[in-house]
Amino acid sequence: MISPEIQTASYLFAGILFILSLGGLSSQESAKRGVLYGIVGMAIAILSTVLGEGVEGQAYIIAAIAIASVIGILVARKVEMTSMPQLVAILHSFVGLAAVLVGFGSYLDPHTQALEGTEHTIHLVEVFIGIFIGGITFTGSIIAWGKLEGKIRSKPLVYPGRHLVNILLVIGCIVLCVFFIKAAGTSGLIHLYIMTAISFFIGVMLVMAIGGADMPVVVSMLNSYSGWAAAAAGFMLGNDLLIITGALVGSSGAILSIIMCEAMNRSFWSVIFGGFGAGPTGPAKEVTGEVTAILHDAVADLLKEAKSVVIVPGYGMAVAKAQFPVHQMVEKLKADGKEVRFGIHPVAGRLPGHMNVLLAEANVPYDIVMEMEEINDDLSETDVVLVIGANDIVNPGAQDDPNSPIYGMPVIEVWEAKNVIVMKRSMATGYAGVQNPLFFKENTSMLYGDAKDSVDKINGFL
Repeated sequence: MISPEIQTASYLFAGILFILSLGGLSSQESAKRGVLYGIVGMAIAILSTVLGEGVEGQAYIIAAIAIASVIGILVARKVEMTSMPQLVAILHSFVGLAAVLVGFGSYLDPHTQALEGTEHTIHLVEVFIGIFIGGITFTGSIIAWGKLEGKIRSKPLVYPGRHLVNILLVIGCIVLCVFFIKAAGTSGLIHLYIMTAISFFIGVMLVMAIGGADMPVVVSMLNSYSGWAAAAAGFMLGNDLLIITGALVGSSGAILSIIMCEAMNRSFWSVIFGGFGAGPTGPAKEVTGEVTAILHDAVADLLKEAKSVVIVPGYGMAVAKAQFPVHQMVEKLKADGKEVRFGIHPVAGRLPGHMNVLLAEANVPYDIVMEMEEINDDLSETDVVLVIGANDIVNPGAQDDPNSPIYGMPVIEVWEAKNVIVMKRSMATGYAGVQNPLFFKENTSMLYGDAKDSVDKINGFL
């Protein structure tokens, strides 16, 4: 057992490590160090909690932690990078469910039932809010996982008056909270049950109303929800470190969501209320032109003649695991004195920073990985753009088709380059389910096939 003073000092040190961890994750160069800070901080937090005064059954707790750790390691090692967004989404659901269970446990705890007056009222409000946020996070994350995994269609589910329904449900929960606080003993359980069911329903409907193209923002927002759920659990348990950690995760997730919404020209508030992603309902702009196919040797010839090359990766590159041969291509082109850079869209892939992680995995230098705003100004002077498995993030319809579901979303303007090569398996639409006029432009050629196989063949001609 450790004294309360040592436990408080350990919590403070762990909190500092968590802050340093978030700071480290702000750049690719320091991300690995940031993850290490987070691991050490969490280890200190767990040990300080388990060995604290008043904690009983340490052997069972340690056994449960050991079993869960083994499961976590096995799952993490098994999951492919392409499935990492799904893993993150489903882990968020566990945080939400934990908050719900902690809420019910805290309410039924005899020690908390013995509280009186204002202290008891405050605790009941903490329990109610914690379960409400946790319930929305739980079911919302499951729906996000289903959409990312392809179990649920990516098209948004919208119906007339859905915002009014959600508002009425929230008002109903507020009324239930009043009855819950006034209930004597544990008779308020019925109000908790009803509110929990409502929060589960709200979580489902919020995420179902969001389109597939906007799922990276949804994952980020659910990350924020899970943080606030953890903070609420911290209030219920009286654990300062859990409050600090939850607040850090919640605020950082919200900030990231705001940044991504600005990059996509979306409203932050419409994310929270499940209002974006539905898009216009009018007929889409007619696509004109012809599709031109190209062979691998011809692509290699264009690259040999080019002075500047920009590579725009997307989810297709992740699926094909093409980042490694792409790195080999980059090294060959740079050895020939060509300027090679990557253009990364904020929501490329299925997770914020998905493409950055893949490129870092292949040891692509950080200094040639550019953000969308940085690369767009140079595309008109670029000789060749290679679009590898990307679709919606290079769709001109986002700028010139008011009836497109992605209209208003800033995209990488690859069509401004002299030559555009799009690597795709087929002419199938992207995750947003809309046709891409880029494929029909005169300066665009389609290279069909698996991205990894295509890049390998191109490398053979270079």
